[in-house]
Amino acid sequence: MKIDPWSSTTYQDYSRLRDEFGIEEFTDDLWKDFPKPHKLLRRGVIIGHRGFQQIHDAIVNKKPWAILTGLMPSGKMHLGHKMVIDEVIYYQSLGADINIAVADIEAYATRGYTLDETMKYALDEYLPNYIAMGLKPEKCRIYFQSKQQDVKDLAYILGKKINWSQMVATYGFTGSTNMAHIFSPLIQTGDILHVQLKKYGGNRPTLVPVGVDQDPHIRLSRDVSQSFRLYNVTQTKDKKIGVFVKVDENVGKLLDTAEEILKKLNFDKLIRITDYKAIYINGAKEEDIQIIDNALAKIETKLGGYGFFQPSATFHRFMTGLTGEKMSSSKPESAIFLTDTPKEAKKKIMSSKTGGAVTLEEQKKNGGKPDECVVYELFLYHLIEDDNELLQIYSDCKNGKKMCGECKKYASQLMEKLLLDINERRNKAKSQIQKYLE
Repeated sequence: MKIDPWSSTTYQDYSRLRDEFGIEEFTDDLWKDFPKPHKLLRRGVIIGHRGFQQIHDAIVNKKPWAILTGLMPSGKMHLGHKMVIDEVIYYQSLGADINIAVADIEAYATRGYTLDETMKYALDEYLPNYIAMGLKPEKCRIYFQSKQQDVKDLAYILGKKINWSQMVATYGFTGSTNMAHIFSPLIQTGDILHVQLKKYGGNRPTLVPVGVDQDPHIRLSRDVSQSFRLYNVTQTKDKKIGVFVKVDENVGKLLDTAEEILKKLNFDKLIRITDYKAIYINGAKEEDIQIIDNALAKIETKLGGYGFFQPSATFHRFMTGLTGEKMSSSKPESAIFLTDTPKEAKKKIMSSKTGGAVTLEEQKKNGGKPDECVVYELFLYHLIEDDNELLQIYSDCKNGKKMCGECKKYASQLMEKLLLDINERRNKAKSQIQKYLE
């Protein structure tokens, strides 16, 4: 199985994706102690993660942490795009520093849009909708990749630790791939990691919420963040926890500093082997690795390093298009756009693919299939907040008590309310955009 972040493929076998690419399952213990957990968390819409435990710990212990997300300004904003910003807005309410990249360089490199076109899409379409949906200006910055010099500089610096073989293995690039396309993943890595530079809040846990198709960017960023570390904290084959210096300069000073940090963390049974550039920690357990690693990362910036925390990610399901394919801006019939009128949205919903039987009689007898119904997805992801109401709709469909026409009509009514509300807020939001822009 191959994941291509620029394809239009819909990935349905999420369990297989997790197994093949080492994505961890997003289990209840990662969010149940959050204040008022968002419906995307409660309902299994987020299907996997990388390194979310440190985000969980930052939220629960009220420590600094950041969000980095991006928008691809290459078409109209639809409900599939809305899912990510819903998640971001929830995390903003939990104290996250919000950073949003307008991916105009990527849109130029991979979609063929000019920088002027991407700016227009961002300012006229995406940013007003983000604000209308509830994004606050406090602790929030939105920037354009093409105008963010720190991102571009960092991308160039990070590129020193990435070779062509790795890019080919990660993205499948060939000899005909243009250089702008090849450079765009480095820009995205610069996006993800630059928020840990001192001027943007310093090194701290950072979450990147994405669709599973973006995992190649996450893997690259996590690998690069580790390659720029001065220390490596790991468990050896004989189950010992060790701190290892990764560079050849100032090894003695780095080991001295590591010893000081470990003693402050109450690890005092240390075996230092300078020739191996290592300190072994007697009594340390596997669960201590993250604590030790974070403490060392914090000190690395004073020792000439970046001290990047390995970025975390959550992966959400793709929203099925109204036609049964992936929801796409390039296929208007598949998507409900946030700028659609209620009449346009209703027409799309009433002609959408459902999980109903061929005839009413058959559906009353055997029930419908809500798990295969795009109208039920509208309820699940966007339209119904009450879990009990959602469960009742699911049950009534499965038991043949509710017909598709009823659900479509109800979904149209709820969608009308949602779109009118966003439209009203969007008209006010256009005058507020400058508060958010870097």
